[in-house]
Amino acid sequence: MDLKHLAAPFASAALIALGAAMPAAATDRPDLGPRPQFPETDLAAAELGQLLFYDRILSGNRNIACSTCHHPTLGTSDGLSLGLGEGGIGLGPKRVVDPANPPEQRIPRNAPGLWNLGAREFTVMFHDGRLEDDASFPNGIRTPLGEDMVAGFDDALAAQAMFPVLSADEMAGHYSENEVAEAVRLGQLSQPGGAWDRIAARVAAVPEYRSRFDTVLGQGAPITFAEIANVLADFIRFEWRADMSPFDRYMLGEADLPTPALRGLALFYGKGECSSCHSGWLQTDHGFHALGVPQFGPGKAARFEAHHRDEGRIRVTGDPADAFAFRTPSLRNVASTAPYGHSGAFATLDSMVRHHLDARRSLDHYDRLEAVLPDLPGKQDWLVQDSAAEREVLVQAVEIAPLSLTDTEIGEIVAFLEVLTDQAGVDGRLGVPEQVPSGLPVDR
Repeated sequence: MDLKHLAAPFASAALIALGAAMPAAATDRPDLGPRPQFPETDLAAAELGQLLFYDRILSGNRNIACSTCHHPTLGTSDGLSLGLGEGGIGLGPKRVVDPANPPEQRIPRNAPGLWNLGAREFTVMFHDGRLEDDASFPNGIRTPLGEDMVAGFDDALAAQAMFPVLSADEMAGHYSENEVAEAVRLGQLSQPGGAWDRIAARVAAVPEYRSRFDTVLGQGAPITFAEIANVLADFIRFEWRADMSPFDRYMLGEADLPTPALRGLALFYGKGECSSCHSGWLQTDHGFHALGVPQFGPGKAARFEAHHRDEGRIRVTGDPADAFAFRTPSLRNVASTAPYGHSGAFATLDSMVRHHLDARRSLDHYDRLEAVLPDLPGKQDWLVQDSAAEREVLVQAVEIAPLSLTDTEIGEIVAFLEVLTDQAGVDGRLGVPEQVPSGLPVDR
């Protein structure tokens, strides 16, 4: 409820009835600097991006959409610790193995939420930051493709939207299954006639997409892979902006928060030291930190390596100081994006907060029932977690010192995290389309 539209006596009565504290003095509010800035978005472009986001035409086998792993009913994630891409059937925790075409492996990292990625401050993408806006690189974006990255992407948000289509396990499919997967296997990605061009040609062949791109780009303008990515970014920027939560209204002096959340706020920005990494209005420093989150699943090994670890940021920078470091996630709408951590190891905010307090104890006593993993027969998921030596390596990399908080204080921090929810963002603006121009099924 937006209390600023109520008369003061009625507002006070409502706050008391809700069990909220009376408004705190402005000096009690943390100084978070300037409010987040968002570029303007053309509605026609966002509406086009919406259709493409939910359309399975972008996947090699036409069986997976962006929405399969980033669905609004699941907090723009998939509700799984490690998801199933190609070879899976169903949505979220109900997703199962397709017996006719089983996956080769799980997706190695948790599908992150998409909240506020359109804010100007978000210039680094993915858990390890392997893609980012950087003026010193070709076309202003540093990507795993290096100098082979094609021009035309508006920014890193657009570029990141399209890398999953090149992954055999995520959207492309496997060699010989389709023409996109074949191009990926042969290393034909951004080259003329490569995987991206083949997907763009599919889209261009659909009359409604051709018409809508004419509106956005101009009559007859080429439909390139980059232009598809740009409108996907426009949709994400428009649909999942989440910057007017109860916390924002409190910070702007428009309303107050319930007493537990106010106490949690004080802990978050004080004794709990949460804001040392989760800083700013969107609760992220956009940096990379090693927290020792439990690891399971296939890991991220190079082809010549035989391990199941995920060493994080070091794979991008080569700097030993970045070993097992992962990007600080924004905490906006975090209450809707479980499970948590780069591996999705924790099913609740409570357990995620507790891990921060003592990583060694958390690793040694981790309850693997917290992991939300679709059954995938024949896979050895727990090799890292079951090894005391592997766990010790993770602990040695942890950057934050152990901290003691009471159960009550932990509950109050969780109460604060819950008031970071912007319901308008959760509800969506354009929503899930009834159908898409390709005629393929839509994830619901």
